[in-house]
Amino acid sequence: MRPDGDPEPDDYGLPPVDVVVPDDARELDRDVIAYRREERQRRRRERIRRLTRPFTRYGIAIPIIAGALLVALASGVLMTAFGPRPTPRPSTPMLAPHPTAAPGRIGGYLPDAQVALIGRERARIPLRDLRPGVIVIVPPECRCEALVAELAARTQEFELRFWITADRRADKAKPDEAVRRLRQLAGAAHHGTAVLVDDTGNVLAGTYAPPVASASPTATASGAARPSGAPATAPTAVLVAPDGVVTEVLHAPQPGPDLTNKIKALS
Repeated sequence: MRPDGDPEPDDYGLPPVDVVVPDDARELDRDVIAYRREERQRRRRERIRRLTRPFTRYGIAIPIIAGALLVALASGVLMTAFGPRPTPRPSTPMLAPHPTAAPGRIGGYLPDAQVALIGRERARIPLRDLRPGVIVIVPPECRCEALVAELAARTQEFELRFWITADRRADKAKPDEAVRRLRQLAGAAHHGTAVLVDDTGNVLAGTYAPPVASASPTATASGAARPSGAPATAPTAVLVAPDGVVTEVLHAPQPGPDLTNKIKALS
């Protein structure tokens, strides 16, 4: 605009512009505030654009992959923190390097044979792995629920193990019937756990239990001569130390302090 107020172009050939120059600069405060607000919004958009540029460069694939990885990581952390933990198997101590007696006798190892643990599946293991704890050998007509309950409770108390096996040397019943009787007897172990052992070769009974029938006294594994007829229906308890050594063989054991002390000595 020309100085004289004429709206015609000035001498420099510029187009007409309506410019108002305020008398006081404070009248421009609102315009300055609006300008600064727009600049802050512009800088904020620029930062967001720079942060999201790696994800938007390849479309929607990157966000999906990143979300899947995040879900997998969170699932792994939750499974580790709250998932089931494997139950540690009890460790078996080493066998004694120099037992004082031959296998099958007091002071020696259990016989070198294989037996099967009766469970959902039958797992065959070396007989010498039955340690430390008490192995009770029960004849067919054994009425020894009270003894089984006592042995299960005491072995549980002293952190030992307890096994039950049948003496089938004079048993005419079928194997399934013998196992059924063992399961029924193991039900008396109310305060502990009784593991059933299938000794099809009667290795334990033939080694440690009294003989089934004989006209004269016979030496047992303990070395003492015993008559054959009396203990035919009585159980035999074999006490095995952690190093695999048989410490005692008890014929017709009775619940009581003496039996408790003998079991406690194994631990």
